[in-house]
Amino acid sequence: MILKLIFIAMTILYIGKSTETYKQCAKDKNSTLIAVQTSIECLQLLKNKNNIDVIICSYNLTGNTGLYLFDVLKNESILKNRPFILVSDEHNSSLLAETFAKGINDYFVSSSTAVNQIIERAQSLYKLKDLNKAVIDNLIPHETYKLPLSKRIFDVFFAFSVLISIAPLILLIMLAIRLESKGKVYYISKRVGKKTFDFYKLRSMHSGSEDLIKKLAQENNQYKKAKTLTTIDFEAPCPKCSKLLKGKLCSPLLHIDAKEICDYWYNTQKNEIEKTNSTFIKIANDPRITKIGKLIRNTSIDELPQLINVIKGDMSIVGNRPLPVYEAELLTKDTMSKRFLAPAGITGLWQVELRGRGGEMSEEERMRLDNEYADHFTGNNYSFWYDIKLILRTFPGLIQKSTV
Repeated sequence: MILKLIFIAMTILYIGKSTETYKQCAKDKNSTLIAVQTSIECLQLLKNKNNIDVIICSYNLTGNTGLYLFDVLKNESILKNRPFILVSDEHNSSLLAETFAKGINDYFVSSSTAVNQIIERAQSLYKLKDLNKAVIDNLIPHETYKLPLSKRIFDVFFAFSVLISIAPLILLIMLAIRLESKGKVYYISKRVGKKTFDFYKLRSMHSGSEDLIKKLAQENNQYKKAKTLTTIDFEAPCPKCSKLLKGKLCSPLLHIDAKEICDYWYNTQKNEIEKTNSTFIKIANDPRITKIGKLIRNTSIDELPQLINVIKGDMSIVGNRPLPVYEAELLTKDTMSKRFLAPAGITGLWQVELRGRGGEMSEEERMRLDNEYADHFTGNNYSFWYDIKLILRTFPGLIQKSTV
């Protein structure tokens, strides 16, 4: 069954000076936007209006800042669980850290993020807040998703059996990890399946990798460019437009805060800025990974502590892979959120399909396969032998991975 995507109308309150740009983008996204320029106007409006769904606030306000306004709204109980997005003119690492420490939902840099992307994020946060059981019941009124008792019994029995049989191996690996580098032999991160839980893995990196990554990001980051941008340069000529006749443009003209720039040159600069400010880096010959870490990654031994997650009931042997929290928050469309109705698993449908196709699979196809597995828990569709087949198909992939 395919879930229909239902648009949820919403009203955004914007506090800042780029009023016309935000109003136009909100209108294009079928949302209503109310704009004010000061904290006082914002407070007066929120005290009299209850239909505001999301707040987008510039950091630089007349007389104070967006952080100050957020504290006032929170302390006076005016915020009322409304998502709050802070927008800064320039990238600032300390401001970013303070923003999330205060509990603000998201942070953007206006010089490197298009307004329509900020509006889309506002819609995403609103839908995530309102995605409750009542909405799902309306979308799939005649279907229920239930984990069969036979699956839970098999999970516990299989996990206990494997842990007991490989206990000596795990102890040896843990000893090797500890001898090669100081620190805990495991690490814990938050993941989202049918619920949020602590996800266990064996440590494959040196302790103190957080400090080392800062140095590597400067010296050995493959994404780092020799020349970087921090803001959109509206005066710099577009290399493509420069080759055309005077008055001709290579792409549609954009009007941003009373300035003009062609669409190609704007997005080219924006992508460059995002790479500069991005927290994601790619390290060539990553020295953070230990020798034993490389071995346990190639053989998937680092995944074995997830059997403890299975025994605890956080995961199943077969299911959809649990996602990091930030990824799970992005999957707010009904056609994507359906995958969370299935249990989180160590292996699953898209993993075995991926190996069978040489590792080539789009994000859309992966989501389709996750949803397909979730459908096995509707009505009487669940098959114990289907799970067994997926487990058996997992082992050839692991053997192939370990020999690469």
